[in-house]
Amino acid sequence: MARKITCRRIYEDAAPEDGTRVLVDRIWPRGIRKADAHIDGWLRDLAPSTELRRWYGHAPARWDEFRRRYLAELRDAAHRNAADELHDLAGHEKLTLLTAAKDVDHSQAAVLAEWLADGGRSGGR
Repeated sequence: MARKITCRRIYEDAAPEDGTRVLVDRIWPRGIRKADAHIDGWLRDLAPSTELRRWYGHAPARWDEFRRRYLAELRDAAHRNAADELHDLAGHEKLTLLTAAKDVDHSQAAVLAEWLADGGRSGGR
């Protein structure tokens, strides 16, 4: 497991302390050219389903339910390969999960960081 897992906005400049940088959004962030993103991977299949993302709408009042539903999604077959890939990437010393969300602490990146810290491979295998 990664010694250090952090979450950042993709719009912030890359830093040496980021380690392996992985974008965990389903949709490519606006205003960022892929050549300028400085990412090591893009795991769009690990992002919340479109339905869940739209329902949540980054409304803080829905955070707890979003977190619960997203953790349930991480256990399904549609997320399994990407979840395993992220778990493998987390074996590096440092891992930074990137998102375009303005509130990183209430984003799927934050849920994923917690999930990884709890040993999350494929929903708790």
